Amino acid sequence: MPPGGRMGGPGGHYMTEEEKAAQPKITGKLIKRVFSYLKPYWKQLILVLVCIAISSIFNLMPSILTGKIIDEGLIGQNMRLLIIYIVASLSVTLFANLIGVAESYINTWIAQHITFDMRNQMFSHLQSMSQRFYTTNNQGDIITRMTSDIDGVESVITGTFKSILSNSITLIFALIAMFQKNWILALLGIAVIPLFVFPTRRAGKTRWTLTREAQECNDEVNGILNETLSVSGQLLVKLFGKEKQEYERYENVNRRMINLNIKERMAGRWFFVVLHTVTSIGPMLLYLVGGILIMKYDSSITVGDITVLVALLGKTYMPVNSLLNIQVDWMRSMALFSRVFDYFDMKIEIENPENPVFPSENTGEVEFKGVDFSYDPERQILKNISFRLESGRSMAIVGPSGSGKSTIINLIPRLYDVNSGSVTFDGVDVRKLDLSFLRKNIGVVSQETYLFNGSIRENLQYADPDATEEEMIEACKKANIYDFIQSQEHGLDTMVGNRGLKLSGGEKQRLSIARVLLKKPALLIFDEATSALDSISENKIQEAIDPIIKDRTSILIAHRLSTILAADEIFVIKDGEIVERGQHKELVERGGVYTELYNTQFRRAEME
Repeated sequence: MPPGGRMGGPGGHYMTEEEKAAQPKITGKLIKRVFSYLKPYWKQLILVLVCIAISSIFNLMPSILTGKIIDEGLIGQNMRLLIIYIVASLSVTLFANLIGVAESYINTWIAQHITFDMRNQMFSHLQSMSQRFYTTNNQGDIITRMTSDIDGVESVITGTFKSILSNSITLIFALIAMFQKNWILALLGIAVIPLFVFPTRRAGKTRWTLTREAQECNDEVNGILNETLSVSGQLLVKLFGKEKQEYERYENVNRRMINLNIKERMAGRWFFVVLHTVTSIGPMLLYLVGGILIMKYDSSITVGDITVLVALLGKTYMPVNSLLNIQVDWMRSMALFSRVFDYFDMKIEIENPENPVFPSENTGEVEFKGVDFSYDPERQILKNISFRLESGRSMAIVGPSGSGKSTIINLIPRLYDVNSGSVTFDGVDVRKLDLSFLRKNIGVVSQETYLFNGSIRENLQYADPDATEEEMIEACKKANIYDFIQSQEHGLDTMVGNRGLKLSGGEKQRLSIARVLLKKPALLIFDEATSALDSISENKIQEAIDPIIKDRTSILIAHRLSTILAADEIFVIKDGEIVERGQHKELVERGGVYTELYNTQFRRAEME
């Protein structure tokens, strides 16, 4: 449950062990940073504060007017005043509620706009993070920061902050009104308040413990169900004849959970018995002492005054309890902000240079000069890689799995930066080039094709939103996918499904080639674009690739001989180093790594 949603009930004001372990260090810097998001909306915040103050005062007015109704209306037997005070009481209640609606709207408006700002800031920040961030961080955690954590910030503003303000103002005005009526009874009322607070906290702690144990039991029940009622789990149970043992295991845990649930429910009932008893003590004491003052000391206090004090005392119970327990909600709130700030504070690894270079010619020429690279210090991936790919030529990169082939092509569009050495594009170090320019001029067709859940047209236009129908058709023809599109009832408007599930692997791959062609990149990279396909799909893609690489600078990572033979030169990578380079025939005759790959992988793939 988010902060702000735990007020008012026993058991909501205690932190889990995980929350205690992860609670942030509250510093002035953190609080200042939190309030920096409120700063743009300071005018609306002042309006909220005014609304809360007015609403709190007017919510106390009916209690105060009750004294007038009793003293001047009923006891004084004045019908006109009785009607006036009753109408006034109803009017201020209505007005307080209307002010409350206005305050709620403004508060919600502020919260929504702050979360809007934070989501935009977070999304922009995440878009700027390097590929390393996405390969090392859990995707679910990233989505949680974007959704649940920022949604929790909204609850902080509409719940925790509002609770602190409204409860503080209500309590202050209630105590002022009580002391104005009679300072003796007011002090007595304050002395009674702890009798209400301490049982609430104790009952809450008991319920929280029982609820946590019941939840742990429930998790155990779900674990048994997931294990034994899945297809694989049921097969194992049946083959080993463990139906009886699994039933007994389930029954034991289920019985324990039921017993805990009963205890938790009854703890709540006992709490309300104690609560109602304790909350009755305060009013009874005020009636008793008030009666003594009236009867024994001929005090100026009236019956109406005692009634007002009793009503005001009742209105102090909840604010006091909430404020005493606000620490937990405040810690949860700060923890949410800290989690969000943790991501904001992550350094952007791949940044655009301050004065980016824009080459006058876009030829796609690539050169590696003594490049070393590692994802982590313990394992070096590339060692002293040097080569030059001239404009208009193509090269194939081959090697055993894990040799560093894909890492080489990831360094060209700066998905990662080199540890040492340099990568140049059109004669300029990629770290000096404008990132948008660099990536616009590099087209990558990867093994894992990703299509958005939309139409073929929409997926093609992701490369160029202004592409004409003729340009899309031309790209599809070059990618050998246009015949398939024509055979579909809706043509380019055919829906591809989530991640392109309505298309075959070969169709998705050819569509991704068409999409890349619409970018009109200076450099084309095919990263094992046919490795996961059947021979028919592979042939169609190969027919598309062959003429394409003749027209522009290209790099092909491949495990199929047909793809390799289409390149002008072959580079053999092993353990992060270029161990061989040359033409197919001479590499086979050399009897080295390439010969071994040819005999064990390439030729077998061709035979299949």
